[in-house]
Amino acid sequence: MTDKNEFQRDNNTVTFTLTLKAEDLKKAEDEVYKKNRKYFQVPGFRKGKVPRKIIETVYGKEVFLEDAINNLLPEKYEERVEELGLEVVDQPHIDIEDAHSGEDVPVEVKVDVKPEAKIENYKGMEVEDVKYEVTDEFLDSELDRERSMNARVINVDDRPAKDGDKVNIDFEGKVDGVAFDGGKGENQDLTLGSGTFIDGFEAQIVGKEIGDEFDVNVTFPEDYFQEELKGKDAVFSVKLNAITVEEKPELDDEFIKDISDFDTVEDYKNDLREKKSAEFNERAMAEKKEAIMKKLADLVEVDVPEGMVNSQINQQMQNFDQSLRQQGMGLDEYLKMIGIDAKDFAENLRGDALLKVKSFLALEKIGELEGLAPTDEDVDKEIESIADKYFADDAEQKQKMMDFMKESNRDNIKAELQNKTVVDFLYDNATFVEPKETDTEENEEQTDDASDN
Repeated sequence: MTDKNEFQRDNNTVTFTLTLKAEDLKKAEDEVYKKNRKYFQVPGFRKGKVPRKIIETVYGKEVFLEDAINNLLPEKYEERVEELGLEVVDQPHIDIEDAHSGEDVPVEVKVDVKPEAKIENYKGMEVEDVKYEVTDEFLDSELDRERSMNARVINVDDRPAKDGDKVNIDFEGKVDGVAFDGGKGENQDLTLGSGTFIDGFEAQIVGKEIGDEFDVNVTFPEDYFQEELKGKDAVFSVKLNAITVEEKPELDDEFIKDISDFDTVEDYKNDLREKKSAEFNERAMAEKKEAIMKKLADLVEVDVPEGMVNSQINQQMQNFDQSLRQQGMGLDEYLKMIGIDAKDFAENLRGDALLKVKSFLALEKIGELEGLAPTDEDVDKEIESIADKYFADDAEQKQKMMDFMKESNRDNIKAELQNKTVVDFLYDNATFVEPKETDTEENEEQTDDASDN
């Protein structure tokens, strides 16, 4: 055992001792007895009325000791961790060699702690530049989308279907004359030429008229998501119910007045260009900051405890589960659908989780080296900013949310704000360089050079 006033450290694993005092254990045993005496039955006594000494005589003197230790240990463990100034990152391994009622119980603890990170050359790191331009073509496509959203749907009954039409169909597919799951639909809308259905399906509807019943012959791709249909030839019996087209409004000042607060097409485009430019700049900045985070993982020297990686994996799985539940599906259902168990899914996340942990440790170290810790005032402003997003028009609810975050989530918000501050610092000190040419571009240049010769 280690000296009770010290701890031993082997890489990122710390070993220390703590002592559960006899008097504290006695109080804990008393509490266990009071809580559990109703469950004991001894002949001659009513259930729940058996004296403690009788229970100990029948079941053993230390009948309450194990539960007492389990109840007392977490509190004493936290006290000892705080006393030693340790920042633990995993569940501890507990070793109790001997325990007797009425005596002090020594406990040896092994636990992983946050590792010490080393990092250099983080200022001026080279990162590929990212730029997104708001082109005239992009603006035209956005305006065309607005026209489509305000289009009038017109039924067509005087000509066959053609590319771009929206058709309504009934269909049933068979492979080798046998129907298959998901191969049947009624009153299904489909835009011809959209590529929504299997390759070749939509093209065989072109030229058909309302009321026509016909076969569509297709072959499922080799990488189709349903195993039993991969590469199979299928025949779909199809009935064409209806044909419709969109009639888009003219792009003129009157249309712009109808959909916005602007009077002219030019004013609307200028405003759209300004908003999209700001949006694209934010997107480019976010991608460059993400690239900085990835580079940090390569720059930092740190031996990451397995517990930190596992915690990150668990967090990623919880986040993914929450995202799926918003779409009406849990993680368990998703894993069944893609045919993978939770253990393998978690293992697939391990590499990314390790990179994230290394990046966060690097951010923490840089914050320490550069003195970038946020002040209490900064944290309060961040909390108010978060609450304002939800309750900007409800002062009472906003204050309640702020009070809750200050009470229960302040440390997490402070850590996130510090990470953001350090990333901003690295961004401001980074060198952004033109992206390297891809192999394809290089090959094209080489081909062009050869042609010139």
